[in-house]
Amino acid sequence: MADMNLRLAFAIVSSACWSAFQHGYHTGVMNTPQEIMSKWLQKEALTGTNTTLEVASDDPKVTTVWSIIVSIYCVGGMIGGVITGYVADRFGRKKGLLLNNIFVFIGAILEGGSKFANSAEMLIIGRLVIGINNGLNAGLAPMYLAEISPVSLRGSIGTVYQLVITITILLSQVLGLSSVLGTESGWPWLLALSVIPGVIQCATLPLCPESPKYLLLNKGQELQAQRALNWLRGDVAVHGEMEEMHQEAEKNKVSKKVTLRELFGNRQLRQPLLIAMVVMIAQQLSGINAVIFYSTDIFNKANLNDEQAQYATLGMGAMNVVMTVISLFLVEIAGRKTLLLTGFSGMFVTTILLCVSNMYTHIVWVSYVCIALVILFVVMFAVGPGSIPWFLVTELFNQSSRPAASSVAVTVNWAANFIVGLSFLPVSLALGSYVFIIFAVLQLLFILFILFKVPETKNKTIEEITAMFRQQM
Repeated sequence: MADMNLRLAFAIVSSACWSAFQHGYHTGVMNTPQEIMSKWLQKEALTGTNTTLEVASDDPKVTTVWSIIVSIYCVGGMIGGVITGYVADRFGRKKGLLLNNIFVFIGAILEGGSKFANSAEMLIIGRLVIGINNGLNAGLAPMYLAEISPVSLRGSIGTVYQLVITITILLSQVLGLSSVLGTESGWPWLLALSVIPGVIQCATLPLCPESPKYLLLNKGQELQAQRALNWLRGDVAVHGEMEEMHQEAEKNKVSKKVTLRELFGNRQLRQPLLIAMVVMIAQQLSGINAVIFYSTDIFNKANLNDEQAQYATLGMGAMNVVMTVISLFLVEIAGRKTLLLTGFSGMFVTTILLCVSNMYTHIVWVSYVCIALVILFVVMFAVGPGSIPWFLVTELFNQSSRPAASSVAVTVNWAANFIVGLSFLPVSLALGSYVFIIFAVLQLLFILFILFKVPETKNKTIEEITAMFRQQM
C-alpha cells in the first residue's frame, strides 16, 4: 500500500464510497421491512382504505406489486447502464457522478413521500429513478477508480466499490429492523435516508480532480492532466505515468473513440467484450441476489421465526463485509482469475448442499445448517465474484473503448439482476428447494468459462492486457 496517500484516499471515498452507498443501500433496503410494507400495500395503497383486515402474506395482488417494486429498481439500473458511456464521455467521470445525484434527490422524495400520498405508484417510480442513479454509479465510479489508481493498487482500489456495497446492504438491513426504522411510521424515512450521502458527495467530490486519463486522452488537456495526477500522487514523480498515458493517447489517435456498433464489430474487442459480459452475468446469475433480496424469506422457510430470520440475514451481511475486506488484500496477491475460480467453486459446492438441506428442513438442526450454508455461500461470493467483475471490465479495455464497454457490461449486469429479482419467488414456489439446482448448473458453466477464457490481469498495464488479446487473434 506504499502508493496510497491521503489525497488519493479522499478521492476514493468522495467518488466510489458515496456512489456505492446508494447501490448497496437500495439493493438491501427492501428486504427487512417487506412484511410491514406489504401490509401497507394491502390495507391502504392498493385499496385506498385503512382496513383492519389481517394481511394475507400470499395475496397474489400484493405479491405481484411487491415483485414490481423490487425488480423495477433493476430496470432503472439497465437504463443507467445504457447511458453510462454517453455520460462518461460528455460530462467526464467526476462531473457525471456529481450530476447523477439529481436522481438520488428525486428518488428519495418519491419513495419517502409514497406513504404520505398513499401511492404505490410513487414508490415504484422512486425505485425506478434511484435505479437509474445506481446503474450510472456502477459504470462511472469503477471507471473513475481505475483511471486514478496506480497499477500496483488497481485491484485493491477497484474492490472498494463492492466493499461499500456490502457495508451499506448490511446498514440498510440493520436500519430496516422493526426496532429501528422498519415500522409503519419509520419505513418512509428509511427510504429517504439516501439523501444524506448524496449531499456529502456533492460537498466533497468537487474538491477532487477529474480523471487524469479523461483530461489527457479525451480532452487533450495535458497541463490539467498532469496537475490532476500530481494532486493524486502527492510527492511521487508522475513522469512515468504521464509517458504511459501519452503512449495510449498516440494509439487512440489511430483507433479513435469506439462506438457501440464498433465494439461488437471489431474482432479485437469481441473477446474482451464477451469476457466482460459473461463475468457480469455470472455475478448476478450465481444466485447471490436471490439470497440478498429474499434471505429473510429463505430463513423463514427454514422454520425460523421473523426475528430469528432477520438476525440471520444480518449475520450473512456482516460476513459479506468481512470477506470483502479480506478480498481487498487478496486480489493483489492471488490475482483476479484465481479468486474468481475459488469463489465460484465454493458457491457451486455450497449450492448443492443447500439444495439437499432444504429437503429436510422439518428436522430442527437442519434449519441451522441452512443458515450456515447461506452465510458460506455469501462468503464464497465475497472472495472474488462479488468485487472483481466491476473493475475487471475497466482493465480489459483501453481509454477509447472503456466507456462503451462499461455501458454494455453494466446494462448486462442489471438485466441479469432484473431476471433473478423478478423470477426467483415464482420459480421457487414452483420448484421448491430444487430452484438451487438451476444456480448450480449455471455456476458450473461459469467456472469452465473462467478457467478457459478469462486472462489474469494482475499488475499488467492496459497496453499489456490489450496486447494479450491481439496475440490470441
